[in-house]
Amino acid sequence: MAITTAASRLGTTAFGEARPIELRQNWTPEDARIVIQAIYRQVLGNDYIMQSERLTSLESLLTNGQLTVRDFVRAVAKSDLYKTKFLYPHFQTRVIELNFKHLLGRAPYDESEVIEHLDRYQNQGFEADIDSYIDSEEYDRSFGDAIVPYYRDLVTTGVGQRTVGFTRLFRLYRGYANSDRAQLAGANSRLAVDLAKNSASAVIGASGGGSEGWAYLPSKQGVTPNRVFGRSSIDSSDRLYRIEVAAISLPRYPKVRRSNKEFIVPYDQLSNTLQQINKQGGKVASITLA
Repeated sequence: MAITTAASRLGTTAFGEARPIELRQNWTPEDARIVIQAIYRQVLGNDYIMQSERLTSLESLLTNGQLTVRDFVRAVAKSDLYKTKFLYPHFQTRVIELNFKHLLGRAPYDESEVIEHLDRYQNQGFEADIDSYIDSEEYDRSFGDAIVPYYRDLVTTGVGQRTVGFTRLFRLYRGYANSDRAQLAGANSRLAVDLAKNSASAVIGASGGGSEGWAYLPSKQGVTPNRVFGRSSIDSSDRLYRIEVAAISLPRYPKVRRSNKEFIVPYDQLSNTLQQINKQGGKVASITLA
């Protein structure tokens, strides 16, 4: 069942209504196909996978009964495909967060869990660390050999759950319309500060779940725009203002994608710019002197 009455607003209704995907006895090739798709979606963080990227030889082994669901999950997590998407481009702490999410269906509960896996990764290597998740008692108890991992802390299971796990997972889960490679924070850790402080994480609605699901992320140092709505803002006025905007609609059809933007405008364009931002559904996060 759903873990909160706000499931529809937070984008977790699907988890409360769906049953775990399991490869049961006397399964059919169609059952195997559904399981394979679910494993790709879970272990690869809902990222798009091209036909040429599919692990076809491993798929055949599972379909022929030579691999269990657990074996296939392990093979995907150790594959070059997984490493290319999640190991090589990310910082170590972010990799650990993603491994927890993809393989155990939850976020790290405290900093000691992250440190343990960092130590194992550094001393024994990436594949040994992957084994530590999949061979753990927690994985065995939650999924066994036949169940595809899922986001356990978004539903009430009654098995080893912690309240902090629900709030932390929301820093990692951004909704079905998002993937783990398409988030605003990029390769940075989502939980490092909260774990270090041993504090609960804020629950922020998933992307597309409402305006509260968006927050402005400032540009990296040294990256600032010099144009606003097609007009140069340089030398237009002695006083320039920086407007930080969240959730502004992109000028394209269909208008479903939203982004965070930063504008530099002179004082005489400030009022007109704010009106245009409002028309595009933007939320002004701050206005400061540039």
